[in-house]
This record gives sequence, C-alpha cells and structure tokens, in this order.
Amino acid sequence: MPRLIPESPTFQTTSEREVWEHLRDALGPDDVLLANLRLTDAEKDVEADLVVLMPDVGVLVLEVKGGSVHVEPDEAEGHAWWIASKGVHRRIRPVDQVRTAKHSLKRYVEQHPQGGSARRVGWGHGVVTRFSGFAGDFTVPELPRWALHDKDDLAAIGPRVRDNAWWMLHGQRPPTHDDVEVIADILTGRFAAPYDVNAESDERAAEFDRLTMEQATILGVTRLLPRVEVRGGAGSGKTVLALQQAKELTRGGQGRSAQRVALLCYSIGLAEHLKRQVATWDRRHRPAFVGTFHAFGKQWGAADGDRSDSEFWEERLPAEMAELAGALPEGKKFDAVIVDEAQDFADSWWTPVLRSLRDEEEGGLFVYSDENQRIFARFGRPPVALVPLVLDHNLRNTKQIHESFGPLAPSRMYSRGGDGPAVRFVESTLDDAIGTADDEVDRLLDEGWEPRSVALLTTGHRHPIQVERTAFHDQEGYWGTYWDDDVFYGHVLGCKGLERRAVVLCLNEDGSRDRARERLYVGMSRATDELVVVGDPGTVRRVAGDEVARRLGL
Repeated sequence: MPRLIPESPTFQTTSEREVWEHLRDALGPDDVLLANLRLTDAEKDVEADLVVLMPDVGVLVLEVKGGSVHVEPDEAEGHAWWIASKGVHRRIRPVDQVRTAKHSLKRYVEQHPQGGSARRVGWGHGVVTRFSGFAGDFTVPELPRWALHDKDDLAAIGPRVRDNAWWMLHGQRPPTHDDVEVIADILTGRFAAPYDVNAESDERAAEFDRLTMEQATILGVTRLLPRVEVRGGAGSGKTVLALQQAKELTRGGQGRSAQRVALLCYSIGLAEHLKRQVATWDRRHRPAFVGTFHAFGKQWGAADGDRSDSEFWEERLPAEMAELAGALPEGKKFDAVIVDEAQDFADSWWTPVLRSLRDEEEGGLFVYSDENQRIFARFGRPPVALVPLVLDHNLRNTKQIHESFGPLAPSRMYSRGGDGPAVRFVESTLDDAIGTADDEVDRLLDEGWEPRSVALLTTGHRHPIQVERTAFHDQEGYWGTYWDDDVFYGHVLGCKGLERRAVVLCLNEDGSRDRARERLYVGMSRATDELVVVGDPGTVRRVAGDEVARRLGL
C-alpha cells in the first residue's frame, strides 16, 4: 500500500473515491497518493483530484470524471469533450483542467524555498473516466490513449499510471525517493512556519499594555491629591503608571495647568529605561528631568562619588543637594516630583527632593513603591503625609511565574497576566551554578527566543560577561547594552523596574546574606513569560521557605 495523504480523504463524488481506492490497492509502498489538493496562486484557484508520486518513475496529476464522458465533433475546435450526469448534458475541458493543475503544482514546488533538487523533475498528467469506456484506438491530439484511463482500464491502473508518468517525462529526470519526500512535504504544507515563542509573548505584552492603560484610570484619583504613594507588588505596572503620570502632569489639559515635573529613581538601568520611553513622546509632554537621584543633583553641580562609599551617598551627597536645591531660582524648581522604586531612597534623600519643589508644603510628590523589593540597607520614608493607593493585580507576569513567587509578595496579589510555560527549576551546586545557567540560556535560544528577550541574572557574584562589559563600557555604558540585540547579563540589585521575557535566575550564593529573600523575589519577578531558576534546593528552602520550594517543584 502507498503512503496516503490524507489517510482517509473525503470526496465529493463516488467516482473520485472509487478511483482513489483502485490506486490505493495498486500502488507500491514507496509511492505516495495525495487526494484533493487545492492551490491558490497569482493566476487562479486550482484543484487536483489525485496526485501520484512514484520514485524513479515520475509525478502524475489525475483528473477524475464520473457520469457519461464522450467526445463529439466540433466545428470550431474539431472536437469537444462532453459529460452527461444527473440528466444534465454539458461541455467540459478535462485536459485543460488537469494541465492547469499540473503546471500550477509544478511551479509551486519549483518556487518553494525548500524545493531543492525536487524542482527539476518530470511531471505528467492524465484523465480517468470512472464509468465511461473508450476504444483502444481512440486518440485526440491533446491526450494520448495511454494517458486516458477508462472504466475498463481500472483493473490495470497500477502499471498504467506508471507508464503514463514515464512517457510524459519529456527528457526531464524522474524523482528520487528523497525528491518524493520533499514534494509531498511541500504539497501538504509540512514546511509551515514553526511555533514562535516570541509571537505568543508579543500577544501577552500587548495585553499587558492594554490592562495597564485600563488601570491608569487610577491616576484620575490623584488629580485632586498632591501627595500620593502608589503601592504595588512586582508586575503591577507601577513604572508604566509613573511614566503616564509624568506625561499627564507635564502636558496639563482637562482644566489643569502644565507643570514642571521631575521623574526620579535610584538605579541607572531603570533611569535609562525611563529616558528611552520619554524620548518617544511629543516634546511638549516630556518631563523637565528624568534620571537618577544622583543625576538630579549633578545638574545643579553636585559632586561625583565612589559607589562603594556609603557615607557619600547617605550624608555628603544629600546634604550638598539639599543646599543646592534650596538655592535654585524659581524657574529651575519643580511643580511635582515623581519617584519610582521609592523604597530604594534613603531618609536623607527626601530633603533635597522636597526642597526642589516650588512649594515645599503643597507641591506634588508622587511615590511608587514595593516594600518587598527593598534590597538595599536603606529604610527611608518621605517625611510628609502621603495618601496611599494600592495596586493588587499582577498584569505583567504569566500566571505560572506569578504563582511561583506569590508567597514572597508583601500582600495578596491577583494574577491577570495570562498563561505561559511552567516555571522550571534546574538543580545545581553553588560552584556550577553559572555554568548551568549558561546552558539554560543556550536552551532558550535554541527554543527560538530572540537574544534581546533573554537575561541571565545572578544573586551573588556577577557573571563574568557582566564584569567584562562593565569594565569595557563603565556603569552607564554597560546599562546601555540592556537594549542591545543580545542576551543581557546582570545582577538582581540593578534590575528593579526592568524585565525580560525569558529570564534565567542564577542562585549563586547560599542565601545567608541580608535581604536574600527580597533578592529572590526581585529576580523571579523579572521574567514576564518564561522563568528558569538555577541553584541548590536547600538555598531556596532556606531563603524562601517550603511553599516557594513546592511551587518550584522541589
């Protein structure tokens, strides 16, 4: 029996089914019998009733006709084909029909990018009249008798179609076994576009944007409240809301005056993200300042300092900035300051922030925070009363990722991020964690993730590639590489407010350091679509507890 595609086709006529059954029983095991092939090209829609692929013989396209098929003289063309079926007598052109189908299919295979050598093989055509007979010496110019198979020829249909295909090679070579496989795959669409993880991720990202804009209605509540703290866990869309609020306050409208706005954060990476987003807006809607707390002071002349010098950051810099802010002329001060990831700010930093306002007592202060992402040893709070608003829906992470870090969140969050792949835990020793994580990055790339969608984040010492890139670029240049079309190698400390679609989180420390739980929470929540955690199960239990370990499949 030949290979049948499809195995059990549905036919419109009894004649087609019966011819298919005769061929099914007559062809060899290396042959392929295809039924009901439909093709649309630039010229027309065509349909081939049956196509027979025979290695070392040829490719044959067959047109099947039922009813009473006969040929009559015709003054204009010499002769004409007719069919009588169900009481209707009508003119047909079976040879034109099958030749058109043959050439369309042949052209499709030859132009297909996977066609290869199968582009240059011989194709033939024939007509089968299931219920009509023709004399052995019948002939018409467009169809030799050996290419016309009538009701009495069906008993020998196997050798007849082989002769039909062979005699129509017309100097072209017959297909090999490999050619037959390729032609069958092309004609049945088996070279279709593969599953694309990036496309599914794009759909989830679009839904996140929609949900966040829907949630942005919360900003309407703040129009009459000059001082607000928006609290929300990872994935709740705080950064998107902070950006939207900066735009709305800057452009004014709806009965409000345009304001001079500053949009601040602590980390260089998040600041770069905010700048890139703002750069896409109309110039009239861009805040007067976007950047880090340190850059906020540097614009007024504040000093640089060593990032490892805590006294500089906690005392000298904020004191200097407070003095500079107090001396700013009215035109350089701000109507409102928006702070994203505000849990990173120290107590001493809020004084220069408030002094930068035109009205220290009533000026706008809008703070976006997540206490469970407080991964630095700072415990500052704004020294003013803020109206709290709470975001309790995770819009960004898939349900699977959200559930994996849910027990680490500061309060109950509800997932609206859609379904995605299961979170995977890959066991590794502390010494082998980096190498195992590298292997997982390769696996994600092999699955089709674009490099720019993948990140490897560490919780302990930095990945060698991060060290290398930082040494080459300096800190600000290194963070600029986050938007390159390449895998990003970073540390959880610098990635709050940022995310990648696929993240490999490398637990390359034993969890004994301060705020290890918060680091794990931040790291796991950076993945929007696919999360792989690499490390020692004992570290997970020690840092996050049994419930998180259970959700990771440990």
